[in-house]
Amino acid sequence: MRSRRLDYSESTRSALVNSAVELFTKRGYASTSLDEVAKRARVTKGALYHHFSGKQALFEAAFEKVESRVFGRLEEIMGGSGAPWERALAGLREFISSCLDPAYQRIAIHEAPVVMGWERWREAEDRASFGLIRSSLEDLIEAGEVDEVPVEITARLLFGALHSAATEIASSPDPKKVGAQIESVIVQLLHRVRRT
Repeated sequence: MRSRRLDYSESTRSALVNSAVELFTKRGYASTSLDEVAKRARVTKGALYHHFSGKQALFEAAFEKVESRVFGRLEEIMGGSGAPWERALAGLREFISSCLDPAYQRIAIHEAPVVMGWERWREAEDRASFGLIRSSLEDLIEAGEVDEVPVEITARLLFGALHSAATEIASSPDPKKVGAQIESVIVQLLHRVRRT
């Protein structure tokens, strides 16, 4: 049986991360204080420091939460049933939809590279998104949907294009319009490399 102390500890940590996601999304990293996070989570600052060594550690937990929500949805789509081509298009649409989420925009796209540093952020992105892109490309090649290409390099190029797309969406005054344009362009490009 799980102890009440462990349940309380996990619920405290979860409340802190949820509070951090809300505040970092609304105010950004620089304008959010640990006092505000603790107050919003209804815990003491001491409880915050019990779970996190500081503001950056808390930010990384918030980033992980936001990123894992997106990754979970994409993983479900990409690993689901249906033809690889249809799964790839559905994954693309879900990714663009995720880029419209204010928490993903602010935390994962705008702030994470700065707060975490480029290398740590890139490693985190590689663990999540890049693997899905590579496996989707392998599925498309194996199904005969696209010609054989160097998988690692092609996946890196696609990853870079999707990262640029995410940045464009998140930086636009009209993210929905830009997201729709990006989806249209990428789908057109994909159709050009598809075997007919």
